[in-house]
Amino acid sequence: DAVTYNDVHVDFTQEEWALLDPSQKNLYNNVMLETYMNLSAIGYTWEDHKVEEHCQSSQRHGRHERSYTGDQSSEWTLCVNSFAYQSHLQRHERIHTGKKLYEGIHYSEDFACHSSLQIHQGTRTIGKPYECKQCGKAFARPSHLQMHERTHTGERPYECNQCGKAFAQHSHLRMHERIHTGEKPYECNQCGKAFTCHSSLQLHKRGHTGEKPYECNNCGKAFPRLGDLKLHKRTHTGERPYECNQCGKAFVQYSHLRMHERTHTGEKPYECNQCGKAFPRYSHLQRHERTHTREKPYECNQCGKVFAQHSHLQRHERTHTGEKPYGCNQCGKAFVCFGDLQLHKRTHTGEKPYECNQCGKAFAQHSHLQRHKRIHSGEKPYECNECGKAFACNNSLQRHERTHTGERPYECNQCGKAFSRLSTLKLHKITHNGEKPYECNQCGKTFASSYLQKHERRHTGEK
Repeated sequence: DAVTYNDVHVDFTQEEWALLDPSQKNLYNNVMLETYMNLSAIGYTWEDHKVEEHCQSSQRHGRHERSYTGDQSSEWTLCVNSFAYQSHLQRHERIHTGKKLYEGIHYSEDFACHSSLQIHQGTRTIGKPYECKQCGKAFARPSHLQMHERTHTGERPYECNQCGKAFAQHSHLRMHERIHTGEKPYECNQCGKAFTCHSSLQLHKRGHTGEKPYECNNCGKAFPRLGDLKLHKRTHTGERPYECNQCGKAFVQYSHLRMHERTHTGEKPYECNQCGKAFPRYSHLQRHERTHTREKPYECNQCGKVFAQHSHLQRHERTHTGEKPYGCNQCGKAFVCFGDLQLHKRTHTGEKPYECNQCGKAFAQHSHLQRHKRIHSGEKPYECNECGKAFACNNSLQRHERTHTGERPYECNQCGKAFSRLSTLKLHKITHNGEKPYECNQCGKTFASSYLQKHERRHTGEK
């Protein structure tokens, strides 16, 4: 039978070999020399006897043919592999039986042959000998150190030959290529949903089982992913390890830094293939595409209402539970979502960080700036698919669509009357509590709603 050099050789690159210390090299040489001697004893011929050269340049060696022609009396009948010596047959049989004669005394691990025990003992005593020169992090394998070093250098040697995107690890390139091919080899045996990588399938399965194996040792909160736990821990420590080298702003997640950097570069890599609009984030593109498809994949399991975004469903569910987890530390007012709290805090600080570059007007919310810019551009991107009327903002489109559907989602919890707008419901509630919050600044008379505007015209004479 033909045997390749790689069948018996444990490969190291030159860089990996250079990282080994003398004791590790000696251990490796001894083990490999034993292997070569055993193979030579049964008739293999080697091109040279320089073990270290074999270790460093395995690609030089082609196939080595068996020259031994003697009788092979021992045969393993299950797999039909034959051996020249009874001891070699016995060692091979241990693969099938699982029998392991050599035990690691300190670690209670068993090994089928003495050389495996030697290698094991070497790795146990060495621990993590490969250390990063920049940050000091240590690794058990030189290949792991190489991958880690790319986080410092930014090197991405694996490039997609379809779109040119580059990756630090070959496995990441393989997963990316499935975006182009559409391949999803990992399928859930409960619901049939398929995934491009095995880890995504494992995470998905936890959605069925409810398993959350990663628990925070500070607050006890549990997570289905280790990465989620790591990010959560930073809420306790306040750590923000990823810093923008242009403005110094720091972030909890690397992906957030990448997205932030696009505000400096103006990069918008994600483009809609229907209207050509481009976005800095893939999630923004997905959200935009639903304005074309009208898809609303997130459904409330209490009232059946559906949403285009998961965050909108979460916020809606709190209307059922009454939960308001985000409280203002100045006035105590609580909010359903963190974004609302941030916006509220600006009412205390007066901060308006979003400024129009045409007229200089500033806004507390980015969405308000975007809506304002459409006054200058005349853009009306939100179109009704029933009558074709277009609007500058999505909220206006949603309100308009209710004139077609008759939907009135805002209901008074006192009398049951329903309204198509939240602002109308708020005005209606004033009729129950007798509140008159609108005061005329000329005569002091108060009003419950828009009657103030009519009243003021009496003072001005305006019609």
